[in-house]
Formats: sequence, C-alpha cells, structure tokens
Amino acid sequence: MGKSVGYPIGEQDFKSLRNMECVYVDKTSFIMKILQQRSKYLFLARPRRFGKSLFLSTLRYFFEGERKLFRGLDIDRYDWNWEKYPVLYLDLNTDRYSESKGLDEVLDNLFRKWEMTYDVKPTTDDLPQRFKSIISAAHEKTGKQVVILVDEYDKPLVGNLNEEQNFNYYRSKLASIYSNFKSSAEDIRLVFITGVSRFSKLSVFSDLNNLRDISFSDDFADICGITKRELLDNLSHGIHTLGSEYNISFEDACMRLKENYDGYRFARKGSDIYNPWSLFNAMAEGRIGSYWSRTGMPTIIAESLKRINADLEKILNTRCSFDTLSGLDLASPNPVALLYQTGYLTIKNYDIRTDIVTLGIPNIEVKRGLLDILLPYYVKVRHSTPDTVIFDIIDSVRSGKPEEMIKYLDIFLAGIPYEMKMENENNLHNALYILLTLIGIETHTEVLTSDGRIDMVITTPDYIYIIELKFKHDSSIAAHQIEEKGYDLPYAADRRKLFKIGVNFSADSRHLDKPVIKER
Repeated sequence: MGKSVGYPIGEQDFKSLRNMECVYVDKTSFIMKILQQRSKYLFLARPRRFGKSLFLSTLRYFFEGERKLFRGLDIDRYDWNWEKYPVLYLDLNTDRYSESKGLDEVLDNLFRKWEMTYDVKPTTDDLPQRFKSIISAAHEKTGKQVVILVDEYDKPLVGNLNEEQNFNYYRSKLASIYSNFKSSAEDIRLVFITGVSRFSKLSVFSDLNNLRDISFSDDFADICGITKRELLDNLSHGIHTLGSEYNISFEDACMRLKENYDGYRFARKGSDIYNPWSLFNAMAEGRIGSYWSRTGMPTIIAESLKRINADLEKILNTRCSFDTLSGLDLASPNPVALLYQTGYLTIKNYDIRTDIVTLGIPNIEVKRGLLDILLPYYVKVRHSTPDTVIFDIIDSVRSGKPEEMIKYLDIFLAGIPYEMKMENENNLHNALYILLTLIGIETHTEVLTSDGRIDMVITTPDYIYIIELKFKHDSSIAAHQIEEKGYDLPYAADRRKLFKIGVNFSADSRHLDKPVIKER
C-alpha cells in the first residue's frame, strides 16, 4: 500500500499545510516576481475558492522569515536574506457583515492585537487613525518597512449589495482605512490586495493612483489555480485513484477532470487553469462532482440578467474589451463583467489585432452551477410536476420524438409564474435554453442564417430539431416561417434526421399549442 495523500481542502494557512505534509502546488516563484515589481501596491482579482488566501498566507510567512517552511520550493533557489518584516494581515473574510458594526468589530479586534505587538497606546477610537499609528509604530519598532496583506478586501461590499445603507457605510469605512496606504508610503514595503472584483466608481482605492492591477497580467496568469503541468506533477496519484474508482484509464480520468474543472484563463497569453477547490475535492472523494458551485449562490447574477432581459446564450458566449472586464459598477452592473469576475465566464480567446477577448463558460461544473442558479428565475416548476418529466424530455429528444418532446416541455413550462412578462420572447427562449442545456442537450438560440434567425436549434448525434416559437399567433405561422426562410438549408449536407417544428405559446392558456411538425 502506498502512502496516503492529503489534500488541502479548506486549508488556507501555508504553515499548517506544510506541517501537515499535504499536497502543495508550488507557487513561490511568483514571490520573486512580486519583489521585482516597481510598484509596491499590487491588486489581484480571482473568483472565490481559487487559492488567493493561501497565496497571501505564503507571502506572510515569507516576509516573516520562516525559511524552513520554504525548503525545497522554488523561492529557496533565490538569494534572499530571509530577514523578518512586520506583516499586517488584514483578513476580511472572517465575517458575514450582516450589520454595519460587523466591520468595525473585525477591524477593532485586529488593531488591538497589533497595538499590543507594537506598543501602541491608542489616543482615539477612530479606526483609520489607529491603523495609521500601527503602521508607523511597526516600522519604527522593527526598523523594517511594513508588509500589508489584505485578504478579500471586497467581502463587506459583496455581502451587502442589496443593503444600501450597510453598503454605503462599508464603502466609506474601507476607503478611509485604505487611504493609509498612500499617506503611510514611507513606512510600507509592500501592499498586496486580493478580492473577487475591482469595483469601479466606489473610491475605495481612489488615493492609490499607483496601484498595479495584475489580474490580467501574463506574468501572473497562473498565480492561483492549477495548470496541466502542475496537475500531472502533483496529483498523478489522485488521478490513478480516480481512474480506478470509475474503472477507466489514467488518460480518460485526466479528460474527465479537464472537462469538469479546467478551462479558466485570466490573461492574454495564459494557459488554461484548473479550479483547485474542485480538483482537490474530486481527488479526496474519488468522484467527479459539483464542488465549487456549492460554495456560493450569487443571486445578484440571476437578478441582474433577468432585469436587463438578456439573451442568455449571447451573454454566455460573447466578445468584449479588457476594459469591460476590469471594473464593476454596482449601481448598474454589466452582466458580462459580473459573470467574469465571479468565475462563471472566462477568457477563451484573445485577438491581438483588436485587443478583444472572447468569453465562454469554463467547464461542465460551472455550466451546471450557473444554470442551476438561473433556472428558478425563469421557470418555477410546480411541486406537482413529476421528476420523471425531465427524463421524458431527454428520452424524447434523443429518440427523435418531437411530439413527445413538445408535450413534456409543455408540462415542465406549466409552472412558469403568471407575473413573468410572457409577451417578451426572451423569457421563454431563456427558460428553454437553460432547461435543455442543464439536462445535457446541446441547444442554441437565435441561430443566424442568410435570411433570418432561427429561434432554437437542438442537436443530438442522430437528430436536428429546428424550432420556431411564436406568441399569441398560431403554430402554422411559425412552421410557415421555417419553410419561407429556408431555415433548414444550412443543414442540407447533414445526414442526421431533421425535424422542422413550428409552435405557439398561448398567452391565454399559458401552454404550448399543438405543434406543426415536418420531417426532412
């Protein structure tokens, strides 16, 4: 029997991880890149559960001079004096911030500890002024400039997006705290800030005009997450174990991991990145599952997409500039930026000529997680709807039975709430797109042809379904449009059996009418 392997699930402290002899994917080479930066103010945005906290912890122990923890790692090859610096680790990921006083309590507890460490006797209750005094005292007492690490700087803001009073309070409070980074510049060696989003128009970092955002930097593309090379070098034992559980080869196990957890990209030239949280959980459990999506349910995403009546397939496969992705205006959040910064979209391609990126969903796990979040916002299924309807939809689509497919889709859609504005076709298109994609059926909406746009195309290895949807009209009108505009012509050379389906959604009965179906 080989030695059992420990996976660092939920372990964010570098020292504890090294002492436990868990799997550690070496990211210490990035410390040297940080030391070589001209700017001493750095910001990194990455989605949740991507290893930001662990990297900050690694920085902490490095600057505290604990060389023994770094023996054998990349950074140990460099000539570094391993002197101890005063480190102020500002961890804002420890509270839910449901009340405005939550941040004050977190900061007060931290400041009290540092005031004792550096012999500071506070002369005021003002938190920003206390922080400034601590920075100055730490430098004076140790003779070393201070290293400030801010973990999840935006946690109080993200947790209060729908609580305007708390949100405004936290915004003002954080801005006053962070203003010390500039006013205390002579006392500071390095400031490294992490978060999910870099919010625009919030003045949180308004004083830091020399803050360098490395979130899109090619040099730091894989500072968090796991590359293919790192996967094979560090997790081969787990891949073999996973293959044994599924009775598949090592190569097939790698492919399943790639399909489910790979596909993230955070820079112009960056390679694909695996989600570390999902990888480690899959290794520990010996099962491919949805791990990352369980760690949060960002309802703001669903509410934002629903509010602007977005075409979901277009949003989830779109092109934009880096400027669009780099800031988030919470007063009117851009859904593309929101989905990217929270990890539901990622960079799929970059065109150097236009400086435009193509975005898409990273992998199967993220797609399922996102659609699980969005589905209730478009389709509210009645409790009386049997679970077997889902399987009936799948079977009818895969078996080439369009009449049954429409019948079961109608049963499922019967639970759409009456308050939904059904006069807008996007609502029904989005509901069907989410449902069919979620259950594993390849579906495309608004498919462009030479003479129009097909409402929906569903494909399987054996069948193609061209569907035209109408509202308050007649199914025959929808079927006539398919014929008149030749929607089937792009598939003339395809040998799969093709169904042309015209169907109307009745506003009165709130059901799909009897479809008009023609075969090719």
